[in-house]
Amino acid sequence: MTCNSVIHKDSQIGKNVKIGSFCTIGANVSIDDNCIIHNNVTIDGNVKIKNNVEIFPFVSIGSIPQDLKYSGEKTKIFIDENCKIREFVTINLGTKGGGGITKIGKNCLLMVGTHIAHDCIVGNNIIFANHSTLAGHVIIENHVVVGALSAIHQFSRIGEGAMIGGMSGVTADVIPFSTVMGNRAKLSGLNLVGLKRNNFDKNEITELRKVFKYIFFSKNKTLNDRILEIKKKKLNLYTVDSILNFLESKSKRSFTMP
Repeated sequence: MTCNSVIHKDSQIGKNVKIGSFCTIGANVSIDDNCIIHNNVTIDGNVKIKNNVEIFPFVSIGSIPQDLKYSGEKTKIFIDENCKIREFVTINLGTKGGGGITKIGKNCLLMVGTHIAHDCIVGNNIIFANHSTLAGHVIIENHVVVGALSAIHQFSRIGEGAMIGGMSGVTADVIPFSTVMGNRAKLSGLNLVGLKRNNFDKNEITELRKVFKYIFFSKNKTLNDRILEIKKKKLNLYTVDSILNFLESKSKRSFTMP
């Protein structure tokens, strides 16, 4: 640790933690073992950071939400192990009305300028490219990639294994294992690269392509009727079941469609 950083005496700093120059660590901050905090980082509020997290210069974690309803209530941020948080990232505290916690999962990469707003729940193995922006209450499931300069509307859900194309504006839920892109993002296909990287069986991917094409690109019957037909087939495939469950879950948004 360097002598020109301000580290509150009540903060909890684990073993082998390196803290660079001109950092500010608040009283309610807990940093576990083997973390690296580079210079000019501010971590304040009730923040828990797990093992092996690396935080680069000019990051702000734990500042109050950009929400006019926030009135100083005690809320949290949780960042799980093995994350890399690059320069100028901002992560805001949760709000009482949104669940009280902003959460980042394991093995996530937040590239330069990423913003994670209040009450967002981010899964494991997520990549946010430069200047990705999450509004409040967004849910990001595991293995999602968000392209550079993309913005995700509040209360939206991004399903497991989805990919958001660069410079996209996402205003509705994105189904698992899909790709979306555009100024107002549209469903464009399956994230086949992601499926292969995550070692899904070739036969399952083939069946998923058929299901995906039928549900979202067929003009036969209504969307709900097509979903029910697929459910009746009981394919017992993880990817298909994930999409069906996602479509049937409660949400404050519609779905991103072709």
